[in-house]
Parts: sequence; C-alpha cells; structure tokens
Amino acid sequence: MGILKRIWVHLKVIRKARRNRGDLLGWLVRRPQLLLAQGTYESSLLLMGRVPGELKTLAVAKAAMIVNCEYCLDIGAEIARTEGISDEKLQALLTYEDSTVLSDDEKLVVAFAAAVSSSPAVVPEDLRARLEARFSRAQIAELAAEITWENQRARLNQALAVRPSGFSDGAFCLVPEPAKTS
Repeated sequence: MGILKRIWVHLKVIRKARRNRGDLLGWLVRRPQLLLAQGTYESSLLLMGRVPGELKTLAVAKAAMIVNCEYCLDIGAEIARTEGISDEKLQALLTYEDSTVLSDDEKLVVAFAAAVSSSPAVVPEDLRARLEARFSRAQIAELAAEITWENQRARLNQALAVRPSGFSDGAFCLVPEPAKTS
C-alpha cells in the first residue's frame, strides 16, 4: 500500500469516530508542544513507506493487544479493515505462531511487535537474526518506530482516560491479549 493510500485510510477512519471524538485533543490542546510533537511523529510514520502498510498495521494491532489500549484496539481494527486486512487475520494475532492465515513475513513482524511490547521489552537474538535476514536495517527501524510509537500512544491514551470512539461498532474488534503468567 502506497503512502498516499495509507494517509487516505487513516483520514477516512478518523472521520468515522462516533463518540468521544475529542478526548485526546482535549488534553493535548492544554500543552501545544505535545500536540505539535504528537502530530509531527504521527505524520512522519505515515510518510515512511519502506515496509508494506499491512505489515505495519498488523504489528501495531499486536502491540495494542498487548498493552490493552481500548481506543487503540477500536481504531486499529477499523484501520486494518479499511486497508483490506481480513477479520480472520486479525483474530489470528492471538495465536500467530500457529496461524495458517498469516504469511511468514506477517508472523515475523507480529513476533517482533510482541517482543517489543512486552515488559521488559526483549528481542531475542534468534528473532533479531530472522528480521535481519528478511528486512533491511531501514525497514527494521521503521517497524520498530511504528511498534514503539503504538506503545507510547497506548500509554498516553490510558493515562489520560481516552475512550474508544466507536470505530468498530457492529464489527469485529481486536481484543486485549491475556496477561502472561510466569
């Protein structure tokens, strides 16, 4: 998916907000520096195109599932659907290692998102080696930026009580990943 199409998808989805539209904006207008910084970083991510958009969307969705951000789960499912990602693939994110609907690249990117989004964030050497064998350093940096920014978004949304906006009302929505017990 090209950069312009990805931007269009995000704009199209944002317009679908049914409720709680101004939750985050209501907080960030009080600190214009944060609003500008958020907007700049979001724009930078949208303008990066070395990694296919679908891979980035799946990685971001997995991160949202792990950190359990209701707003991120809501909007993430709608962005994925608008990009043409099937509900079956979104459901497969819970058990991605054994999935028959996810490609090898999708499984690899989702595993990276899971590693980066866990606490503590540890990327095992074998996963790093598989990433480096498949993707360029620029692509890995782009993926890492997308995943870590989703973690930042989620934490900020949770800290400020940003509520879901109804993007996925009446449709499949991503679900939080069950907490792992040691």
